This record gives sequence, C-alpha cells and structure tokens, in this order.
Amino acid sequence: MIRLTAITRSFSDEGREVEVLRGVDLSVAPGEVVAVVGASGSGKSTLLAIAGALDSGFGGEAVVAGQRLRGLAPEALARLRNRSVGFVFQSFNLVPAFPVLENVLLPGLLRHGPGEPPEALRARAFEALDQVGLAGKAHARPARLSGGERQRVAIARALLSRPAVLLADEPTGNLDAVSGEAVIGLFAGLAREGAAVLLVTHEERVSRVAGRILTLREGRLHP
Repeated sequence: MIRLTAITRSFSDEGREVEVLRGVDLSVAPGEVVAVVGASGSGKSTLLAIAGALDSGFGGEAVVAGQRLRGLAPEALARLRNRSVGFVFQSFNLVPAFPVLENVLLPGLLRHGPGEPPEALRARAFEALDQVGLAGKAHARPARLSGGERQRVAIARALLSRPAVLLADEPTGNLDAVSGEAVIGLFAGLAREGAAVLLVTHEERVSRVAGRILTLREGRLHP
C-alpha cells in the first residue's frame, strides 16, 4: 500500500544543500502498522509528507495506494489524498471558524465527483467523533477545546474517509493516558480492517502497537 524506494530529499539552507533523506526504502502492507522513531530533525515528518503525496520534491520512487506519485498532476495528487490517505498532523490543521463537526466533514465536502449523500456523510462524521470520545463537542469551535481534544478532532477527520493509508505524526503527543490508549486502539482496528498505518512517534505506547519499529538515522531507515 506504501512503497518508497531509494527516496532522497534535500533542502536549501542559506545557500547550501542539506540532505535529509539519503536513499530510504520503506514498504507498508495492507493491515500493517509501522512506527518510525528518531531524533528531532532526523526527517521523520519529511518522510510522512512524501508518503502522503504532500511533497513532490523528492528523488526515488514512491507508490501509494496503487498510484505512482512521480508525474501525477496536482489535481490527481489532491484526489489521491482526499480519497485514499488519512492524515493526523502534529499541528492539528483545524479551521478555527468551523465547528468541530464541519472540521471533520471537510474532506468529504471537498470531494470532487459523486459522493455520499450529505446525511450519510454527516452520520459518519458523528460516528468518527464518537470513536474518539467527542460526540458531545460536535458543535464547539476549536478554540474552546483543549490541545488533546483538538488532536482527537484531527484523528476523527482522518477516520472519516476510511482511508486505505493512515499517516500520523506524533498522534498521541497531546493526549492523556486514557485517550492515548483509545486512539492507539483505533489505529490497530484500522489495520485489522486492511489499512496500511505509518506512525511517526517518540512514544513507546504508540510503537507497542506496531508490527515493525524502524529508526530514521543519518537519512536512512534502520531496523
């Protein structure tokens, strides 16, 4: 479901090229949970951005949900992200002006082409919020929520499309022990249903659910 081959990525820093990824190979099969750990600045978030078709400035080959990313038009990349990839970002990326329910609904509302009836989509959004314990906050705005609650809204949004690929960047960093365990259980459940789950984390409780734990060091992945 995710296949990255010889991935390289460099960034310009004050006129010099800084190599972040130096030939990364990674495969995540349907039904598998893989955790990537590593020091801050090691390139973990960059790796997720490439796997999620958010960063096209890489070298090597990336295939996600059956699509070869190189050469895809921006519209095709956006369609892939919307239909097949669920993201949980460290920074939440919620729309402050929208209530919680509309934030969860947003990927479905932005979908091009024939989609679910609005009533069915709304019901699934409520279901996703219920899964993360926030059904009672559906009409609150993000500013009225704690950091942990906003993180759970972001997770509910990622669950809305029942993605084939789930990518999560420090998904439990803002959660207490009880909420964190519940979210970890959701990720494990998605994998049992056939999703490929790739997690970036510093936390041992998250990596416990992973079938494989890989370390990103000096631009390469190590078992």
